Amino acid sequence: MIGFELSEDQKEFQRVAREFAKTKIIPVAAECDQHSKFPHEVFKEAHKLGLVAPNIPEEYGGMGLHELEHVIITEELAYGCTGIQTSMTANALAATPVMIAGTEEQKKKYLGMIAREPLYAAYAITEPGAGSDAAALECKATQVGDDWVLNGQKCFITNASIASWYVIFATVDASQRHKTIMAFIVDRDTPGLSIGRKEDKMGQRASDTATVILEDVKVHKRQVLAEPGKGFKVAMETFDRTRPDIGAGACGLMRRALDESARYALERKTFGTAIANHQAIQFMIADMAIKYEATRLLVHKAAWTLDQGAKSSIVSSYSKAFGADAAMQVATDAVQIFGGNGFMKDYPVEKLMRDAKILQIYEGTSQVQRMVIARNLFASYQ
Repeated sequence: MIGFELSEDQKEFQRVAREFAKTKIIPVAAECDQHSKFPHEVFKEAHKLGLVAPNIPEEYGGMGLHELEHVIITEELAYGCTGIQTSMTANALAATPVMIAGTEEQKKKYLGMIAREPLYAAYAITEPGAGSDAAALECKATQVGDDWVLNGQKCFITNASIASWYVIFATVDASQRHKTIMAFIVDRDTPGLSIGRKEDKMGQRASDTATVILEDVKVHKRQVLAEPGKGFKVAMETFDRTRPDIGAGACGLMRRALDESARYALERKTFGTAIANHQAIQFMIADMAIKYEATRLLVHKAAWTLDQGAKSSIVSSYSKAFGADAAMQVATDAVQIFGGNGFMKDYPVEKLMRDAKILQIYEGTSQVQRMVIARNLFASYQ
């Protein structure tokens, strides 16, 4: 029988994360957005509560939560600020390929590192010429004895400036596209690794985003996460597991927009009555609620499917594509409901609209999600 009721443990995780967003994230979100800074003290407190990368297995020091619990927590953090939430969730993104392909030694060291201490990690695949086309990597991996030497750049990397370690994807031969892509775990203090300028972004400004520069970065073979030809598969399997987290972030943003809009509609008066009494506003509020509920169901289904051990490329893409597009529309409608006030930074919906846009871009654009969905659909008919 299908059930939609959360367990008592899940409700408790939700309650803790919701209270944390209310008391710790929301009070600092506007300032962090304005000054483009990440609140490290907030991160430390979240880490102490087990809200950062809670899916790391217990044997490596983590909470060992399932993906369903993870998306529940992510939604609540995103309600407070998707920028702050993104930098927290980025630890889980970096940890996922290590959980998928790492050796026992790598898991103990790197998963244990971010599970035990409030440290940051980063997942680095995007390049100036390889965004949606992830197989077009130019970052070069050259074998020299037992070592590998990396040269190239990674751009738009979350947590780049503050990470203690990175999962770096590189290729042996760019002309072979996905066939020779590898993955490495690279420590922050490795000679030749440096950080470029921090990006000045439209939205999610609290999240650290910068370029990772690799100049003759020598890594030992024990740092290899995926051998030549296996890296691309690891990257795609990682996205299958983490795209529901983007949908969960969209849920949090939409619920915040809905709450702010409904309260404002009950207070704001035009033509002698609260705007909540105007059918045009009622329809917009109703559509917000529909989009939120539909996204949450897709996200929970995607997370549940992953927890059953099933391949979930198409369901993960459903949740990410629908959720990201829905969040952008909901945030836009929230600004419309607020009218002129919505265009001002004095009200939170202006930030929500800026924050929402990147949901349609990172970890695969909405168009790429549709390519994944179509490819899987056609395959099912053959």
